[in-house]
Amino acid sequence: MITINNADAALKDYYLDAVNAQLNGEVSPFFNAIAKTGENVFGKDVKIAIAKGGMAGVVAGAEDGDLPAPRSNRYYGVTLPLKNIYGTIEISDKAMRASENSAGAFVNLLNAEMEGLVAGAKANFARMLYGDGNGILCTVESKKSAKVLVVNNAKSYFNGLKVKIGSLASVYTVTAVDTENKEITVDTAFTEAQTFSGGEKICLAGADGNELIGLSGIFDGTTLYGYDKSTESYFQPYVKHCAPAAFTESDIIDVIDTIEESADGKVNMILCSHKVRKQIAKLMSSSRRIVNTADIAAGYSSIVINDVPVYADKFCPDDRIYFVNTDDFVLNQLCDWAWLEDEGGRILKQVAGKAAYSATLVKYAELVCKKPCGQGAIILDKTA
Repeated sequence: MITINNADAALKDYYLDAVNAQLNGEVSPFFNAIAKTGENVFGKDVKIAIAKGGMAGVVAGAEDGDLPAPRSNRYYGVTLPLKNIYGTIEISDKAMRASENSAGAFVNLLNAEMEGLVAGAKANFARMLYGDGNGILCTVESKKSAKVLVVNNAKSYFNGLKVKIGSLASVYTVTAVDTENKEITVDTAFTEAQTFSGGEKICLAGADGNELIGLSGIFDGTTLYGYDKSTESYFQPYVKHCAPAAFTESDIIDVIDTIEESADGKVNMILCSHKVRKQIAKLMSSSRRIVNTADIAAGYSSIVINDVPVYADKFCPDDRIYFVNTDDFVLNQLCDWAWLEDEGGRILKQVAGKAAYSATLVKYAELVCKKPCGQGAIILDKTA
């Protein structure tokens, strides 16, 4: 007979290993390429000493000459709190009882729940890699009607998400997305007094400051990891602005060369949306260059420009092309994915006030770039 104890044992002894295998290797090309470690985790924080690099302190001299003076302040200290990332499954008591005499039915029940959990965890992790820690999805350009906003970046996965818009107190649900015209529709009409000047951020409800610091957090804003970019150039990545329909292969190569020359960096991956990758492929095919390759190791197809693979990711904004060295990134984690357990070691617990049981998967982690100045981006700006 299937019981709560049987279900707990299955989640702990069988499903957890399978979940970790999928979530650690099948998320996205960028995620798959970066290091994952617990070496930099101390208590609830990530603490990393980042070497400034450069050639200072290394000189040639006479055999009997003075040794170079030791270089002071060679490291940046970075301390960040680990972010709490959760995923929850829920099984009704009715479903449990219906399958209690059938192991096959019970396995099918758990499989369906776990497939949904894994899919959601993959998508959210992949999305956070492009964010700034605040769950920003897009920016308002104008209000078209009582429920429709024109935005700078409309993705199909926005549909169904609960969002906060600018300084408005209400939480809205996205009910429709027009990716072609860059419009989103919400469930509740705006009042006449609720006007938009443009630039208001649309964010996932409850995500403010609780997500991983991804690529947007590295490129946007005046500070990074507590350092002012204007005075500490090490934390300022390279940015080139181009008109959306006018960037060329030369612009892409220029970013790669600039990073190599000015920051002693090495770009080994380019990330963009599917729409932008098609544009890049068109640029390259016009010069009769081979553009299609298959990266079997990563499990994702790419095109190659200047020997650097270009990957399309649905979570990358349409107005960004990122140039990264994945060796400079590390996902610092307190532990791998694990189930939350109560004092008795139980995973499945009754949901208060409901005839259902829930289990919560958790991971404590933070993404850190050890060399922000070695990364680059082309921002496809209408005003460029």
